[in-house]
Amino acid sequence: MHAALCFVPPLGTTLACLGLMALTLSLGANFSCAAEKAAETKPPSKPAETPEAGTNWKSLFDGKTLTGWRSSDFSGRGEVTVKDGQIRLGEGYMTGITWTNVADLPRMDYEISLEAMRVEGSDFFCGLTFPVGKDPCSFIVGGWGGGVVGLSSLDGQDASQNETTKYMNFENGKWFKVRLKVTKGKIEAWIDADKMVDVTTEGKSLSIRLEVEPSKPLGIATWNTAAALRNIRLRRL
Repeated sequence: MHAALCFVPPLGTTLACLGLMALTLSLGANFSCAAEKAAETKPPSKPAETPEAGTNWKSLFDGKTLTGWRSSDFSGRGEVTVKDGQIRLGEGYMTGITWTNVADLPRMDYEISLEAMRVEGSDFFCGLTFPVGKDPCSFIVGGWGGGVVGLSSLDGQDASQNETTKYMNFENGKWFKVRLKVTKGKIEAWIDADKMVDVTTEGKSLSIRLEVEPSKPLGIATWNTAAALRNIRLRRL
């Protein structure tokens, strides 16, 4: 049998290949170290801004008393108490709180933020009445049987009948973040991260239902429902 033939490269070629491999490994190591160093020196990324981010928020609830608020003068209202950092609205025909420091209340270019929870019942647990210039309006959360969201009223139409009407499921015992923004010619509102209202107000008439009059100019009410409120804040824009 013939012996197998083997090709042995010249010594110079072998050394050149080994040198190229060593250079490649060295460059790779240097690149890796440089990348690690850049990652160490790179400033941490800034958290994404949330809809509620910003300064100048003023708390409207001290977590202990009703200072600045009064029980709204609704007929057949439930009891209003403060416990465990919450304002609790007992179930009644209508129950609510009305802000009393009206001299310092902005009428335009402001935001209101709060957390609300339906404790018992199946209707609106946050009827937020607010000023828009000289006119009042209400943002209804969970009305008309428990799921309607919208402004009441636009051009005389309730939250269940106008262009802002939306539907959402609200589980009893769960907190929801509510935020309202009033600027010239526009009203916007969010529940948690979902934008529920984005409406231009120019050329539209704004009003409230007659039953909600005791909430003016700023108030939060319920309908045949027990609710809890906390973290009520306001800021000027």
